[in-house]
Amino acid sequence: MRTFLVILGITAAAATTTWAADVKAGQAAYDKSCKSCHGADGTANPAIAKMMKVEMRDLKSADVQAMSDDDLKKVITDGKGKMKPVASASGAAADVVAYIRTWKK
Repeated sequence: MRTFLVILGITAAAATTTWAADVKAGQAAYDKSCKSCHGADGTANPAIAKMMKVEMRDLKSADVQAMSDDDLKKVITDGKGKMKPVASASGAAADVVAYIRTWKK
């Protein structure tokens, strides 16, 4: 029984590592697909906001950081308001969310 529990614990730890979001991959996907509108540090590009006639929230802000991971992934994959779904980042949505979380104050 003890051996079983040790094996179970090791397997669970390995699975958690495998399924954990990858911040570096998230940064790469963000830089490729999100940075032009949302800025290098999550601060919206004012020219894009003006052109689209929208107020873009700072991704470091408390209200964005308070959103659940699932809600942030939904915005990436489904879009929101004038923001269209980001097909090139949809497959890495969990990684992008993990990267955005690194900005939490």
